Amino acid sequence: MFTNQQLQKWRKRNLYYYKDLELFYQFWVEPNTRVLEVGSGLGDLLNIVKPSYGLGIDVNPLAVEKAKDKYDHLNFEVLDAEDLITEEIFDYILLANTISYVSDIQKVFDNLRKLCHSSTRVVLTFHNPGWELILRLATLLRQRMPVPSLNWLNLEDIENLLNLTNFEVIEHGKRCIFPKNIPLVSGFLNKFIAPLPFFNQFCLTEYIIARPRIEAYESQNNLRELSCSVIIPARNEAGNIESCITRMPKLGKHTEIIFIEGHSSDNTWEEIQRVQNKYQDQWDIKICQQTGKGKGNAVREGFAMAQGDILIILDSDLTVRPEDLIYFFNAIASGRCEFANGCRLIYPVSEDTMPWLNRMANRFFAWLLSYLLNTKIKDSLCGTKVLKKIHYQRIAQNRSYFGDFDPFGDFDLLFGASKLGLQIHDIPVRYMPRTYGQSNIQHIKEGFVLLKICLYAAKKIKFI
Repeated sequence: MFTNQQLQKWRKRNLYYYKDLELFYQFWVEPNTRVLEVGSGLGDLLNIVKPSYGLGIDVNPLAVEKAKDKYDHLNFEVLDAEDLITEEIFDYILLANTISYVSDIQKVFDNLRKLCHSSTRVVLTFHNPGWELILRLATLLRQRMPVPSLNWLNLEDIENLLNLTNFEVIEHGKRCIFPKNIPLVSGFLNKFIAPLPFFNQFCLTEYIIARPRIEAYESQNNLRELSCSVIIPARNEAGNIESCITRMPKLGKHTEIIFIEGHSSDNTWEEIQRVQNKYQDQWDIKICQQTGKGKGNAVREGFAMAQGDILIILDSDLTVRPEDLIYFFNAIASGRCEFANGCRLIYPVSEDTMPWLNRMANRFFAWLLSYLLNTKIKDSLCGTKVLKKIHYQRIAQNRSYFGDFDPFGDFDLLFGASKLGLQIHDIPVRYMPRTYGQSNIQHIKEGFVLLKICLYAAKKIKFI
C-alpha cells in the first residue's frame, strides 16, 4: 500500500495524464450533483467535478486521511466497493481506472446498481489492453507507478459485466494517444489526432458511459402515468392547424397541445384561436405568439409553457404525421431511450417530398454529426424530437457550455442531450408531402449554417 508521498510523487510525474483524465470527467459530470467516486485516492478527481455532495471510497486508509485533510467539504471513507452498502442515491458514479484493480467486478457493479436512480450515469475509464506491454515497460523504466496484477479487460468484457448487472452502455470511446507531456507535441496529438478515425483506436484511455436498465414494471407504469406536451411552432401554416388537432393521438395520462405562432403573414394566428375555441372541450390547448424569431426560439418558448412530463416537437407542416407521435411517446415513457430523434430515411420518400440532393445532404450531415457526437444518427434534420421535461431542464441549465448557437432549435437539444450522456435513438417516421403552403427553409443558406454548427460541435465536443 503506497504512502501519500509516493502517491503524490507518481501523480506529479504523470501529471499531464491525470489532468487529461480530469478534463474528461469534468466534461461528462454536471457540477452541483451527487457524485460517488470508487477508488478516490487523494480526492483530486472528486473535487474537480464540483459535486453538491461528494463521497469518495478507497481501500487505502492513508490516502483517505489525506483526502479528508485536503478537501474537508467532501466525504471520504475507507471502504472496499465489494462491501459497499448504503441507502444513498447518486447522480454520477465514477470509476477512474478502478475496475483494473477490483477482484470481483460483477459484485461491485451489483452493489453500485442499488445506488442509482433512473437517470444515474456510471462513468468509467480503463486502459486500452493494447497498451499492456508499453505500460509494463514504463513501470520497469520507473515512469509509471508499480502496480499489482491488473484486470486487462476490453470493451466487450466490460459491456458483458454491465449487462449481467442490469446496466446498459450508452456511449464508449477512446482518448489520449500520447500520455507524456512534450510541449506543443502532446497537445496537438491528443486534441487533433487522437479523435480521428483509425488513430483513435491506438489511444491509451478507453471510456464507457452506462445507465441502469429500466425494469419492465416501471416501464409499463410510466406508459400509463406520464403526461405529455406537444409543442407546435407555426408560421404561415393556417391550412394545417385544424389537422394538427383532428389527427393527434391521445398520449399517456394527459396530452397538452401548445401552438406557438411565429409572425405569420397569413391568418395562422386567427386559425389557431378558432381551433382552440372549437376543440377546447376535447383537448387541453394553449396558444402563444412568440416574442422572438426563428423555430429555436419558438420551441424554447413552448417548452417554457409546457406542463407535461414528456416534451414533443411537431412541425405544423405535418410532413411528419401526428399519428406517428405515439412511437416517440412510447420510446421515451418506457425508458427505451431518453432522446427520440425522428428519422425520415427508413421508409420510401418521394422525389417531390425530398429531392435527391436534399437527401444526400441530409445523409452527409447525419454522418458528420454521428462522428462528432459519437452517437449513431441517420437523420439529423427531422424536426420531430422528444425528451422528458426533466432532461430538457438539465439541458437548459447546461446551455452556457454551448451558448446560443442554434437558430433551428434541433441541434441545441441534440448537442445538449449528447453532452449529458442521454441515450439517443432514431424513431422511423413516414415523411409526407405538404398539403398546404410552402416550406420556410432556405436550403443553400441553411446548409452553410449547418456546416458552421458542425464546426462548432467539433470544437465543443470532439476536439477538446
